Amino acid sequence: MEIEVDIIEFKVPLENNKTIFIWDIKPTFSEAYIYESLWSVYSAFGALYLLKVCPNATVVEPGFYAMIKFYSAAQASKAQRATDKQCLFQSSPLKVRLSIKQNLSFYSTKPLSLSKCQDLANHYLGFNGWSTRIVTLKDISKCADAGWQEDADSQGILMKYGCIAELTFPQHDVSCHGVGVEEEIVDIDRDPEEKLRKRGTLMKRAKDKAVVGAFEKVLLVILGNGKVAIECKHDPDEILPEKNSEGVIKVNDISWNEFDGANSNSEEDFSWDLTVDLTH
Repeated sequence: MEIEVDIIEFKVPLENNKTIFIWDIKPTFSEAYIYESLWSVYSAFGALYLLKVCPNATVVEPGFYAMIKFYSAAQASKAQRATDKQCLFQSSPLKVRLSIKQNLSFYSTKPLSLSKCQDLANHYLGFNGWSTRIVTLKDISKCADAGWQEDADSQGILMKYGCIAELTFPQHDVSCHGVGVEEEIVDIDRDPEEKLRKRGTLMKRAKDKAVVGAFEKVLLVILGNGKVAIECKHDPDEILPEKNSEGVIKVNDISWNEFDGANSNSEEDFSWDLTVDLTH
């Protein structure tokens, strides 16, 4: 007997076969109650990316309809078949249908937000099934490839940070890396405290982007018996050395080695704070 296998990626589910619509929801309950009830029912079939409850248009009878997006087309189909014409939380049956809207263009991949990545990982792997750490977090504002040339009349300065993060799945002995770079031109006359806050914000954004980049390489392999396997997509052109990696960030085929102007003493405090934030 063959075991069913479902592949889930850490990206926004745009395909229509991952979306179901629910009609004939009576106005007996509040939107909040309907939302909670639907979430409880449909999250049992698989992780949900989105659940929206909306009031019916004024031209039809009072009530609600809902839209649910799964990460998996197989789970969406299974949920539709199992709940169509069922009452679930109300006294009358619901109408549940897969989306049939046809798209005329190819889907463009969109990365998930960090919080969505964490929710998806927690759903299938548990809170302790994965971990992240910062490999390096550097100020790359002064390096030659930073992409900013300050002229004499310039009223702004470039603040640019790069981060490499490692994502690990200890129970599967699998890990991968992600890279994030964030930058902003800051008014040279801005208050020092405001510059410091902006610096912290850019470092956090670079860290978050690096973690999301690592999650984008992960494939969750969901087996029919409920077990989960992990696969990581590795870019053959990616260079992330195991040793001395704290001196290198490679982004878009541009390498920064031994960043000029990186203040190691001031970086330690910020890097420690962000490392703590990554531990869960």
